Amino acid sequence: MTQSLKRYIILYSVTHSTLSERYIVAEPFVTLRAEGSIGWITLNRPPANSYNRQFVNDLGDAVDVVRAEESIRVAVLHSALEKFFSAGADVKAFGENSFDANMQMIEAEHAVLERMEQTPKIFIAMIAGHCLGGGLEIALACDFRFAAAGDFKVGLPEVTLGLLPGNGGTQRLPRLIGKNNALDLMITGRTLSPQQALALGLFDRVFATEELLTETKIYAELVASGASFAVGAIKRAVNQGMQMPLHDALANERAITSELFQSEDAREGIRAFVEKRKPVYKGK
Repeated sequence: MTQSLKRYIILYSVTHSTLSERYIVAEPFVTLRAEGSIGWITLNRPPANSYNRQFVNDLGDAVDVVRAEESIRVAVLHSALEKFFSAGADVKAFGENSFDANMQMIEAEHAVLERMEQTPKIFIAMIAGHCLGGGLEIALACDFRFAAAGDFKVGLPEVTLGLLPGNGGTQRLPRLIGKNNALDLMITGRTLSPQQALALGLFDRVFATEELLTETKIYAELVASGASFAVGAIKRAVNQGMQMPLHDALANERAITSELFQSEDAREGIRAFVEKRKPVYKGK
């Protein structure tokens, strides 16, 4: 547990005995606030949410709390800045840091994004501003990307710096939109509009700017109100299976199915179906 994680202040609802809000003090670059079953992860490092090591550590702390806190069932990553979701890594810092320091930050970012990907809860990137380089790589590690139909750019332009998308972009983007489309975007460094990103399958939804927050919240609440243990199991089965040969992936699916059949939620879901009533899921 890092020091910034220890600085979280936990406020519990006396009525429901569940987490109502959670903050980080000392003005970190990434904060987490719980609203019901939704955890709102806010990126806030002006002017462009370009990340450095502290930003990465703060993001990691927020992800760890989402993983550990049972009352949070869905997490939404969004920006406090008007024009940027994130412009990616702090390029100026790359120039000033040593080779070892740069590689340590990349390794730390890889670890954070893998933890996000492996968490059996749904993460949604809510994007209303420029989403470039490592910023897009953060969004790629989320399960869904909901965006505003705004005038901003999306892409992985690292090649223009003589680099590659080194925080998972070369691996997650081809898995999402196919090898050729991903390779084209990365070797040319060209950027897309939100609608173009939607057409390629890079974004899952694009809403009018004034509707983005409401629509994202509706979707998050829908998922959070369902059988969260099963939702997490489905995410695990899909993400793990994508890395396996089909035969092994099917065996993994059977193993996860076995876990679900023994869960309280599955017993409740089946019982509620037989009794013709709405199930009450506890996430167990």
